[in-house]
Amino acid sequence: MENDDVVYIGNKPVMNYVLAVVTQFNNGAEQVIIKSRGRAISRAVDVAEVVRNRFLNDLEVKDIVISTEKIASERGETNVSSMEISLGKKSK
Repeated sequence: MENDDVVYIGNKPVMNYVLAVVTQFNNGAEQVIIKSRGRAISRAVDVAEVVRNRFLNDLEVKDIVISTEKIASERGETNVSSMEISLGKKSK
């Protein structure tokens, strides 16, 4: 994959991430990847849907990748779900 734009989802309000995604597309990005882990996955889905339905109607979900990451914590290794949503312009 070429140098894609990535937005990492954390605990901020959904609109903060929506603004980040819209800004990247306005700056000429062909594709933006929304990455999230654990409880932030539902926020990532919200971000993708708000961008597509309210701001940039010419976008579509190009790909969704789900996986499990091992994270070291005080209590040993923990499995955390992760997801990447790729948004791109619709093919004409």
